Amino acid sequence: MPDKEAFFTDLGHKVPLQRMGTPEDIAGVALFLASELSSYVTGESIRVGGGLPLSPA
Repeated sequence: MPDKEAFFTDLGHKVPLQRMGTPEDIAGVALFLASELSSYVTGESIRVGGGLPLSPA
């Protein structure tokens, strides 16, 4: 059985930011969207992916 930690470390190296995302990465975006700071943001998709595209180019 493959080592789970090694798998995610290797996967993280494929992300432009060189690491896997964390719950705090998602929470920061959620906090922004729930705050008054995002009051002028409408109809946007915000990707929290460390620069990794969601689909192949």
